[in-house]
Amino acid sequence: MSANFKSSAPHIHGVSTWNGEMTDWGGHLEPIDGRSMNRGRLLWKGEDGLPEAGLWICTPGSWRLTLPRDEMCHFLEGRAVYKANDGEVIEVGPGMVVHFREDWAGTVEVFETIRSVYMLR
Repeated sequence: MSANFKSSAPHIHGVSTWNGEMTDWGGHLEPIDGRSMNRGRLLWKGEDGLPEAGLWICTPGSWRLTLPRDEMCHFLEGRAVYKANDGEVIEVGPGMVVHFREDWAGTVEVFETIRSVYMLR
């Protein structure tokens, strides 16, 4: 498994199992149970902060979430439930792709550590 973050097209080979250098992104802004922690690796971040793309790993726990911009996630492993404030339930697991629209709001509960590649716009 290798990665090249200085390439003209930054990339990670074997992203579903890659465990190279990652950054501790800490806990969530609005924790419910306070257990869940994040780490990951940026592939790209534009000069003004957008777009942003990378790998995100999150341990079990729950939190409230409001997304300030569109986010697309491809879940590679783990299991979680996103519950929108309007009552919609989105169960995520390996192989699922989800596009969360700007201002999506609700709660997230992670049951098994999730690994996702994502892009924010």
